[in-house]
Order: sequence, then C-alpha cells, then structure tokens
Amino acid sequence: MTSETIALPPAPPVREERPLFAIGLRLAAMLSISIMFATAKLLSARNVHLVETLFYRQAIALPLVFGWIAWSEGAGAVRTKRIGAHLSRTTLGLIGMILNFGSYILLPMTEATTIGFTMPIFGTILSAALLREATGIHRWSAVLLGFAGVLIMVRPDAGHFPMAGVAVALSAALLTAVISILLREIGRTEGAAVTVFWFTLLSMPPLGLAMLFYAQPHDGATWMLLILMGVSGGIAQLCMTGALRWAPVSVVLPVDYSAILWATAFGWLIWGDWPLVTTFAGGLLIILSGLYIAWREHVRTKRIKAAADAVIA
Repeated sequence: MTSETIALPPAPPVREERPLFAIGLRLAAMLSISIMFATAKLLSARNVHLVETLFYRQAIALPLVFGWIAWSEGAGAVRTKRIGAHLSRTTLGLIGMILNFGSYILLPMTEATTIGFTMPIFGTILSAALLREATGIHRWSAVLLGFAGVLIMVRPDAGHFPMAGVAVALSAALLTAVISILLREIGRTEGAAVTVFWFTLLSMPPLGLAMLFYAQPHDGATWMLLILMGVSGGIAQLCMTGALRWAPVSVVLPVDYSAILWATAFGWLIWGDWPLVTTFAGGLLIILSGLYIAWREHVRTKRIKAAADAVIA
C-alpha cells in the first residue's frame, strides 16, 4: 500500500461522529486505491515508465486535493510553518511510492495488496526500537503471527512469485511504517488534508525534472488510463481524509482490508489471476495480526487517556 493508504495522521477531533458515513468513505477509498494500482499495472504493460506513472498520479490529484481543502477549510488552510518536515515526508513518500507501485507491477494484485498490510507489523517493531514505546507480549505475538503469514503466503522455496517483487513489497511496507511514525509527529500540528497537499505539491518538482528524461507520447487509450489512475488516486486521498474526520482510526482502519477483495476481483477479471490457497491462509494471518495490533493500540490509547483524565480530575 501506498503511504497515503494506511499512514495518514489522525484528523483533529470533531464535535459530531458519523461512523457509518466514515466507513462508507473508507470503502470508497479502498476501491479507488485498487483501481489506481490496477490501472498502474495496465500502464506498465503499455510501456509507460514508472516515472510517468508517478508524475501523472500526483499532477492529476493535486487540483483535486487543493480544491477539497479550499472548499472545506479555505485556501489559507494550506499555510504551514513546518516546510522542513513536509520535505522529509516528501522524500520518504516518493521512495515509498516507487516501491508500492513497483510491487503491484511485479506481483499479482492480491499478493501485492496483502503484503502491503504488513505495515502495522513493521510499525510495531519500529515504535519499540526507535520510539522506545512499551510493547508487550500481545503485540510481539501478533508480529510473529504476521511474519508467519508472509512465509506461508510467499513460500520462498516454491517459486510461485518473483522474490524481487516480494522484497519490493516488504520494503514498501517497511518504509510506509517509517512514514507513519513521521506523520504521527507532523500530525500534532498539521491536519491530514494539508499534509497530503504538501506531499503532492512538493513531489512535483523532482518528478517534473525526471520527466525530462522519461516523458514519451501515448495513444488515446493510454491517456485515458493515466487520467483514471490520477483521478482515482486523488479520490482515494480525499475519502481517506474525510473518513478520519467523521470517525476515529479504530473504527475505519479494519475497513482497509476490503482492498484485498477488490484486488482479488481485479486480478481475476483483468489478468485471470486467482490467489493460491497459501495466499488465502497467509493473508488471513496477516489480517488477524494487523487487526490485533490495531486493537491493542486502541486499548493502550484509552488507558493513557483515562490516566490523564484521572490526573486532571
């Protein structure tokens, strides 16, 4: 998954919660993300370079993101005093995008999507190693369960999937976990939509420079696919951000796993790929691992909040 799919910082608290609406937005986001990656995979088969894919992905999404912010919060909301933090996030985000899109080009849709959901596993490890967060036996057990799921799914000895693709997908998940930690810190002062805007905007100059070497003419069908990819990516960002406005992360996060269903459907309908039994078995363990880690984080957050409230009282 891309860093925007599962690494957005929490939105500021809102007075009203609409969980069903938020879940609907998150479902729409997962469908849009699956369309984006499926389109990118089709574009690769049409000899569209990855640099072009990333450039048009960002260029087409930028006006959508800015228009949403201008409509919902006002154009002035994009002002920031933390441009350095956004530059760091953009650098990591561009590398993450290369790895994420690369994983979908190299692997079948379902496998690329499922491996992307190892991000919470890497996030737990990094939080313990870098942030010195207390990580008990429950979350470490979930980490081991998730990695067991990866081994069952890819079966390195069987040669079902190119190991280069598996390595790219795991690297993408690891880097997304790193970005999630950075976004957690940025999210203390910046809203999710503003963070997405600056990432999209700041990624344009380096991608535009690369386009001087990789841009090429395309036929009408290819341009339609490029537009579809950019629009679906922008819609995914807006829907994910909107979902976090109307419900807490603990409510909307489980919905993200619906992306596996969409990926499986597109993989079968477009490429005739049907996941192996080992993919279903390993994927189930990865999903259970991610959900358990999310639940333990929810419990930990509630305890911290309760302790803080007790001190104030």
